[in-house]
Amino acid sequence: MVIAAKDWLGSLDDAQRAEAVLPWPSEEDRHRWYYTPVDHGGLPLGRMSAAQQSLAMRLLATGLSEAGYVTASTIISLENLLDRVEGWQVARGSSRRRDPQRYWVRVFGEPGGSGPWSWRFGGHHVSIHHLIVDGAVRASSPCFLGADPADAPLLGGHRLRPLGAAEDLARDLVRSLDEEQFAHALLTTVAPDDIVSRNQPRVRFAGADPLSLTPFAKGVPAVVLSESQREALRAVLGVFLDRIPAELAEREAAKFAGDRLNTVHFAWAGGTEPGQPHYYRLQGPRLLAEYDNTQRDVNHIHTVWRDPERDFGDDVLRRHLAAHHRA
Repeated sequence: MVIAAKDWLGSLDDAQRAEAVLPWPSEEDRHRWYYTPVDHGGLPLGRMSAAQQSLAMRLLATGLSEAGYVTASTIISLENLLDRVEGWQVARGSSRRRDPQRYWVRVFGEPGGSGPWSWRFGGHHVSIHHLIVDGAVRASSPCFLGADPADAPLLGGHRLRPLGAAEDLARDLVRSLDEEQFAHALLTTVAPDDIVSRNQPRVRFAGADPLSLTPFAKGVPAVVLSESQREALRAVLGVFLDRIPAELAEREAAKFAGDRLNTVHFAWAGGTEPGQPHYYRLQGPRLLAEYDNTQRDVNHIHTVWRDPERDFGDDVLRRHLAAHHRA
């Protein structure tokens, strides 16, 4: 990441660099994130040369697994398809409303320096964050991937479904539940119109609505699942964690190894048949993974993986600052 970030920053002129870099910690901007087609903050791909774009994508690739990078790249390319679906509209202040070059990159601090630093890649349906402290990645959330359309035709009868596994594996799991398990898992028969946590800097635990997030997870706990159902739950969890590089994903998965999976709850809302609006989430200590597919006639997926205690690495930074202060 240090090499990729330095190479990208080194390719920029002064004006580009002024947009691309903020001093550490720039807390307000660092905690800002979106998954809608708005300015995400930083330098957009559209104001980079082809060579600079390549270096920016190289930085993105360091923060994702191979499958994660393929998925993110496919999601970005969907802007061309969405442009056609929406009739080639022109956005206010822009010559193109849906544009695969409207993705922004920003670095906070000095890559490879003595202090913490972080970087963000964000645009419509992609928001990737990584915090580096003492030469190691310490936090990688929030991590958002979406797809619109979620399902599109390819030649030969095949389908393009960048987030298809997030849908299919969870549906297989919910349909494997017995009557009692399903009664615990089902929050409501009506799915929400979006992920419940939205794009808030902090996960909010509040509200009496059946779908609201609470400190004590709702849904069916893994401890009452059969062994095959637990393996299915691990597969769903893997769809979220495996988007980051293997070493980092393994560190996250270790939090739920063995009996520690018992702390994870699986909750569902909406229908269980393909084509019906639906939502689900996995929640446990240090984990919130959400999925929603209700918009555009159930062909528009949002997914996010968060660590409510460590999003943006805030707890890591508090410990780092405390240790530095004592020193």
